[in-house]
Amino acid sequence: MKYFLTFIMLAFSQILLAQEIEMADQMRADGKIYVVVGVLLIILIGFLLYLVSIDKKLKRLEKEVEQDK
Repeated sequence: MKYFLTFIMLAFSQILLAQEIEMADQMRADGKIYVVVGVLLIILIGFLLYLVSIDKKLKRLEKEVEQDK
């Protein structure tokens, strides 16, 4: 079963890589692809900063719980 799923995944990846995406080509030609990449980077950086801040708060709360015991 594992080999079958691996084969199916490889087959689908080859099919997807073989297709040309016209929208991406047009956006690249217009120079808008850089705007899309920039927005995605901003979103990912914001998400990572949010995760880091939550991690810091969680560690602080864990230390407080340990000190209360």
